[in-house]
Amino acid sequence: MPWVFNPHSGGVKIPEVVRDRTRRRILAYAEQQYAGRYASLDIRFRGALCYIDAYVEPDIPNGWPPDDWGETRDEMIDRLRRTPLHLVRLRYFGADDRWSLAFYTYSNEQYTPCVFHSGEFIGTPEEALDVGSSHLPLDPGPRQGDADD
Repeated sequence: MPWVFNPHSGGVKIPEVVRDRTRRRILAYAEQQYAGRYASLDIRFRGALCYIDAYVEPDIPNGWPPDDWGETRDEMIDRLRRTPLHLVRLRYFGADDRWSLAFYTYSNEQYTPCVFHSGEFIGTPEEALDVGSSHLPLDPGPRQGDADD
């Protein structure tokens, strides 16, 4: 049976120099393209994989949670601020522009292989963030429950 490339298995362990460079690239691109849509990003590496998570300011309506909810509004906001939004997982194939992509699907709570917006299975970390950005809030403006309501 002939060998067939599978962009969603294998990969190459990411060298430390590539990890540092990739982290800087993702953070710079995120600041340029998505500033205000997240509070911070968490970029982690394990073997051939790179995980990108975001932390966002929670959007809690006034009057929520109810008094019998089991946590106060402040406790809920604090908990949600510390809960990451999983965006994407990248798999490294030995070059700065050779990564595959898996999108975090909240419906089944796992990373699901997908293609980049270009329709290709291989792309860059910046292109991966463009896919994962669909989990980020669209409007970085005032949140419900702010003093201006």
